[in-house]
Amino acid sequence: MNTFAQSALSAWQLVVSGDPVLLAIVGRSLAVSASACAIACGFGLLLGAWLGVARFRGRALVLTLLNTLLALPSVVVGLVVYLLLSRSGPFGALGWLFTFKAMVLAQAVLVLPVVTALTRQTIDDADRAHGEQLRSLGAGPLVRAVLLVWDERYALVTVLIAAFGRAVSEVGAVMVVGGNIDGFTRVMTTAIALETSKGDLPLALALGLLLLVVVLVLNVLVALVRTWRERVDGGAAVAMRVSA
Repeated sequence: MNTFAQSALSAWQLVVSGDPVLLAIVGRSLAVSASACAIACGFGLLLGAWLGVARFRGRALVLTLLNTLLALPSVVVGLVVYLLLSRSGPFGALGWLFTFKAMVLAQAVLVLPVVTALTRQTIDDADRAHGEQLRSLGAGPLVRAVLLVWDERYALVTVLIAAFGRAVSEVGAVMVVGGNIDGFTRVMTTAIALETSKGDLPLALALGLLLLVVVLVLNVLVALVRTWRERVDGGAAVAMRVSA
């Protein structure tokens, strides 16, 4: 049996047996990403919805900057957060560096542009389709934003799932600000990088397999939400034709 087959078999045994080290890393990784997404989505949905309906001088420049941030390298985010949280940084007194909180902050900063940009595009498209009707009823930008967010809630669920996928699969930012400390700040992506460099291929493969499962589940959820929305919209259209 070759090395890859042996490593794959050992990795599968780790997954099936519920290895405590493996489960601790997976649980920590999911907790960090979920916390970061909750924070980023809270701000990103509001900001994106407002940008979707607001019209002001310099909006094109703001949108260009926002779209540029979508390609922001995760290591750059990690470096900026590291400098802010270091002892000589403005927030060094918090003592967050190399902690769970630092990783959550770094991932939240990384995910925020994704949520904001996708929400902005969704609400902007909806405003072009229904905004004139809402404006004729006297709805201002804030009211339109709230109504359109509710109307597009199923599409925005897809945005949230995509944001979580972006967070859980990144490695650079959490490596820089978390330090990859065993039992404290080690998550799936950083553990895969470390264990591969150490030659512990079974654990690296097991973590990679579970990471792929997480990504697969997210894609399945996106597909289910899209299918459900199309079915709901189709049913509503049929009901309107029947009533007419």
